[in-house]
Amino acid sequence: MKKKFLIAMMALFLLIPRVYASEDPTPNAKSSLLMEASTGKIIYEKNRNEKLAVASMTKMVGQIIILEYIEAGELSWSDKVTASKNASGMGGSQIYLETGEVMTVEELFKGIVMASANDATVAMAERIAGTEEKFVEMMNKKVKDLGLKDTVFKNATGLDEEGHYSTAYDMAVIARELLKHETVLKYTSIYEDYLRVDSNNKFWLVNTNKLIRFYAGADGLKTGFTDAAGYCMAVTAKRNDTRLIAIVLGEKEGKVRNNETMALLDYGFNNYQIDLLKSKDEVIDTIQFEKGDTRKTNLYLEKDATILKKISEQSLKYDLDKKINEVKLPLKKGDVVGKMYIKLNDEVVDEINIVTREDVNKINIFNLFLRVLKDTLYPF
Repeated sequence: MKKKFLIAMMALFLLIPRVYASEDPTPNAKSSLLMEASTGKIIYEKNRNEKLAVASMTKMVGQIIILEYIEAGELSWSDKVTASKNASGMGGSQIYLETGEVMTVEELFKGIVMASANDATVAMAERIAGTEEKFVEMMNKKVKDLGLKDTVFKNATGLDEEGHYSTAYDMAVIARELLKHETVLKYTSIYEDYLRVDSNNKFWLVNTNKLIRFYAGADGLKTGFTDAAGYCMAVTAKRNDTRLIAIVLGEKEGKVRNNETMALLDYGFNNYQIDLLKSKDEVIDTIQFEKGDTRKTNLYLEKDATILKKISEQSLKYDLDKKINEVKLPLKKGDVVGKMYIKLNDEVVDEINIVTREDVNKINIFNLFLRVLKDTLYPF
């Protein structure tokens, strides 16, 4: 009964209309940023490069590494992990692992993404790298590989430590990289679950990100709090074809953090949208060959032709590169044969490569003669 009452009160609070100055949806945050996920375009920013403590948002990088190991076949969801004394001794948010306790990778991953468990994080860090210190080295290498220069991690959990920091911009890029591993949303979108189900020590997991329950389209991603960081969070939400990533850092109260993050998302969804002109799986053009070992080949875009635009702006147009008709053989799968130019208000705002999806070689003289002969004898 108490559980239902608390959920009802939280829902009532989050449904209160959000009033905020239109010029700053996050007036109480030290730093914030709103990014569109598919393009990486920034819609709103405030002190984007200020170096701040980011608490458990740190764990997003660890999640990337775990998912990469699983996707590479070096780790599976059913693998067993034994908690060390070091892991079980972690303070802060935890799932109360006992030394020697065994859980699966999937169970620990749920503990990390839902409960922000420090003990589960260190257990996975030791499973992958041997020690937390080695895992932190992997985390710092990962952010460097992403081209980020304003992030340094001293631990895997985000607990306060001198020299452990990031920025709103870097956190947005990290969140975008994490979203490339779509499996993460299967877990970040779960509001409640249980661990140790078949034991006498059943543990109730409740997602620290309340927006997934009360904000339309929200399905992730990571919250954080420490004394140094204050209340912070990375939230992603999708409506129609538009997915946004909101970063809010340095809030003094959790309720204000939630409200201002929703305000930031509201600003994006109310003013911007993604237009999908052409899918990468749609035939964009066809080339005919007189001397190819195939008479024609279909052309495709290298990626979806999408653009972020204000809702009030007119529809987009596109032109195809005229060089497509000048393509010479041979062609290899993946060869770039031209470009699509996307225009907004007659101005080119993006260009996308047009590619082949098959090899096309030049036919030899003998086979060309046979083709001409066949076409002459059987024209239809």
